[in-house]
Amino acid sequence: MLSYAGRRLLTAVPTLFVLIALSFFLMHLAPGGPFDSERSLPPEIEARLAAEFHLDEPLWRQFGRYLGGLLHGDLGPSFQYEGQTVSGLIASGAPVSAAIGAAAMLLALSGGVALGAIAAMRPGSRLDRGLMLIALTGLSVPSYVVAPLLILIFALSLAWLPAGGWDGGIAAAVLPSIALALPQLAAIARLTRGALAEALDAPWIRTARAKGLPEHLIVLRHALKPALLPVLSYLGPAAAGLMTGSVVVEQVFGIPGIGRYFVQGALNRDYTLVLGVVLFYGALVIVFNFIVDLAYGALDPRVRLA
Repeated sequence: MLSYAGRRLLTAVPTLFVLIALSFFLMHLAPGGPFDSERSLPPEIEARLAAEFHLDEPLWRQFGRYLGGLLHGDLGPSFQYEGQTVSGLIASGAPVSAAIGAAAMLLALSGGVALGAIAAMRPGSRLDRGLMLIALTGLSVPSYVVAPLLILIFALSLAWLPAGGWDGGIAAAVLPSIALALPQLAAIARLTRGALAEALDAPWIRTARAKGLPEHLIVLRHALKPALLPVLSYLGPAAAGLMTGSVVVEQVFGIPGIGRYFVQGALNRDYTLVLGVVLFYGALVIVFNFIVDLAYGALDPRVRLA
């Protein structure tokens, strides 16, 4: 198992390098630049700014300079947020996105597994079809529709929760977490239902039923563990996406998270900020996939043998 984990970690280095290279060159080859919106600046001032941030150098030299900074843990300065570094901006936005993402992940995982298990235990029933219809609706309705609806119902009509903003309190995190969690909850419910229904038809489950074990013990002790394997495979990128926050949800609720910085950086051609967020997101995807692989091996011994 240790050798398997070591091989997985070694593949992270070239993966991150390819991600950085693609993001760097695609961002620099896009039309426009970080100072194009400041048309009031004289040409000599723009040239001086370009020289200060080394934007007048060839792309290969800029890329080498950026990689050198990464080796020293330096993500560079932000072009648009004056006097701030990319590391500082990510550090300020990451805890907010992580808090909302963790709450959304907990809600999606617990609710999705519970709904999927209930549907799988009554296959073909009205309850099964109703729950899967709700899950399909949750997958089909985008976040930019769900978020305003939640604000309209729970903030404006019922006045139970704040409509937006972030003060670090639980109330401010409820609606964004629900808006983030609903699509993932629906996907996990469908995955759990399909995998658990298949597991309940396995020969060892029929043997357990023949021995007179209650249905809830059969599900909890024998069927649920193999049924969670597809869910685990899905959790890697899903957890990273939730932890880094949704661009739409953060914009709708006015949350100062990483997703908001990414949007502003892309619109302003803030190269270093976009690259820093992409690198942070890519690292999270690799870390969460690595954790999922280890958990997969713990649930399925055949993975460790392989």
